Amino acid sequence: MTGSQPVSGRSTSAPRSILHADLDAFYASVEQRDNPELQGKAVAVGMGIVLAASYEARRFGVRTPLNESIARSRCPHLIVVPPRMEAYAEASRAVFEIFHDTCPMVEAMSIDEAFIDVTGLWRLVGPAEQIAAELRRRVRDEVGLPLSVGVASTKFLAKVASAVGKPDGLLVVEPGRELEFLHPLPVEALWGVGPKTAERLHQRGIRRVSDVAGIDLDSLVAMIGKGAGNHLHALANNRDPRHVEVGRRNRSIGSQRSMPRAGIDRAKAEEILLAVCDGVANRLRSSHQLGRTVTLRLRYGDFTSATRSHTLPDPTDSTKLIHTVAHDLLDTAWPVLEEKGCTRVGIAVSNLCPDDAVQLTLPFGRGGGRKRSGATSGEVGDRERPELDRAIDKARRRFGFHSVGRARLVGGSVDRHGHPLLTDAARDHPAAPL
Repeated sequence: MTGSQPVSGRSTSAPRSILHADLDAFYASVEQRDNPELQGKAVAVGMGIVLAASYEARRFGVRTPLNESIARSRCPHLIVVPPRMEAYAEASRAVFEIFHDTCPMVEAMSIDEAFIDVTGLWRLVGPAEQIAAELRRRVRDEVGLPLSVGVASTKFLAKVASAVGKPDGLLVVEPGRELEFLHPLPVEALWGVGPKTAERLHQRGIRRVSDVAGIDLDSLVAMIGKGAGNHLHALANNRDPRHVEVGRRNRSIGSQRSMPRAGIDRAKAEEILLAVCDGVANRLRSSHQLGRTVTLRLRYGDFTSATRSHTLPDPTDSTKLIHTVAHDLLDTAWPVLEEKGCTRVGIAVSNLCPDDAVQLTLPFGRGGGRKRSGATSGEVGDRERPELDRAIDKARRRFGFHSVGRARLVGGSVDRHGHPLLTDAARDHPAAPL
């Protein structure tokens, strides 16, 4: 199903039309755009672990989050380049400006994908296929990146269509032919079907979406549980009532850093943790939000994952408090990290609220102002700390994020991505103040 019929002039209203716009191999595409020598070649973005791979590399089985040495064994001519997060963020901003210029009904799902409800543009602009084609043209011409777009009557089906249409494609699921498109697909196309669920379904002879749609709901629930069974049965019959949500608030703000699988010592872990916490806290304050729950996310050397979290009694945007909590969470995870190694460290802050929605506490003692207590290491409440955070934020807004940093990250060496390393003194005292 590769095209759609024009909307008939006799219709009084257009069918619901949702676009799922997804940038192809985003990080790798930005690298190929910015370096013509990489165009048409097998490219991976990573630093020990593959973060993204071009389609030329994917043909050789290079995938995320493959270890770099394994990726090179599969694709000997693979070109690995370090990530440039600022370049990817700038490219994303440019693409989303085009999305919002095309239609106000945009729901961002990540840095490189969004749902766009163009139903209301039918009379003003034309059918959804025409809008999608123009969107792809503008992203290609103005930003220089390939964009795949799926068009359908539901969010789920639009996302499936964009995936089937990749790379650099446009696929329209015509109204009334949704099940004709959906049912021949493998069960893995359904949201929520991972390797374990797929294996369980395959054991029962359920391999296509049509098999899920045709099975008795009670039997499906008995196989995979009530929640998953109801969810998959609805999707297999194209029942997805969700609307595109404009201005959806973040549920969490986080960041992560990948690293080689070879291993990590405690000093390197401390360095990475501080840098990630600093970035997350800066993003919290920039978005005028506070958070109560700090979550440490880890991916071990054997590619298993783990999370640890702590919820504070009061919301915060303090770099010091977030780092203190994260430091304590790292302490609890360290024995496993030493045994298995670590390929990724991430910090996320959730339970968010606007920074003007918190009641101030009376200035009893030296902590004054907004309460900052509740860290697992005890109370952290410098009266000067909010002023320090604001001063750093102001300098970064004017001169760039890397123009000023924490003292513990100044004076040491720099890794190959330009991130400062700890000083020798800080390595000797990893729990020292920021």
